[in-house]
Amino acid sequence: MGIQEVPDFLAIGHAARDIQPGGEWRLGGSVAFAALTASRLGLKSAVVTSGSSELLAELSRTLPDVEVTAIPSVEATTFENVYTDGVRRQYLRGRAATISLDAVPTNWRAAPMILLAPLIGEVEPELAAELSRSKSGLLAATPQGWLRRTDSIGRVTPAPFDMAGQILPFLQVMILSYEDVMVDATTGRGVEQAQELVSDWARIVPLVVITRGAAGAVLFQKGQSPRAFPGYPVREVDPTGAGDVFAAAFMAQLYRTSDSAAAMDLANRVAACSVEALGVSGIPTCEEALARFVD
Repeated sequence: MGIQEVPDFLAIGHAARDIQPGGEWRLGGSVAFAALTASRLGLKSAVVTSGSSELLAELSRTLPDVEVTAIPSVEATTFENVYTDGVRRQYLRGRAATISLDAVPTNWRAAPMILLAPLIGEVEPELAAELSRSKSGLLAATPQGWLRRTDSIGRVTPAPFDMAGQILPFLQVMILSYEDVMVDATTGRGVEQAQELVSDWARIVPLVVITRGAAGAVLFQKGQSPRAFPGYPVREVDPTGAGDVFAAAFMAQLYRTSDSAAAMDLANRVAACSVEALGVSGIPTCEEALARFVD
């Protein structure tokens, strides 16, 4: 696919350097996981991002079938992810350039599936309105990067969704985890408050999905009671990026079938497979995900 072609699936946000315990780094970021998932599901996939030359070279090497356009940056967005008893703590060690509409190729703005996938507030909220289209297109967001802030040592913690009014009215789908809005020392929010927030957002966005790791995911569909979809049992090796894999698989199946339940099931399958290997290496094709689990 060339820059002149309209992709089926477009992800916008920062690819990232994920620092490992030994000091080496691995490619991360929502756009990397989501775009590769879409590609492995048979879609023409593209990314708009920003990062250092080293990061962009690794992105192109790892996602050879994904078209990438990028704002050059001296710094790459860099995270250190630490897991303790299944709980992730993140630290921001660098940040690339902010992404505005000017960075998105004009013809790519007509992509039938667009995912706004910020990591740390780098996707300007105005893009939601600027990229919104008729209901024949699917504009979605994984809003974790708009729900984060950093402290003096770079620790990433939840933050209020202050820009929700600029974004939510233009989305057809929003996918996030309870971790993104859970209680901690900085927000004072608990599980019940998080559920109330999600319910409020679901009154605006037609489809809101809350991922719950191995437990699966919950679908909030406007006008209906929330519906839980169980996950699939796997031996977890690396959960990083599973929510982004879920998001891309959900969008792909929803766009193809208009069946939200089928989209939830396929997304749970694909996300489950993805955690069985390190980084992006576990992301399956559709055939592999369907064959992995027998109904």
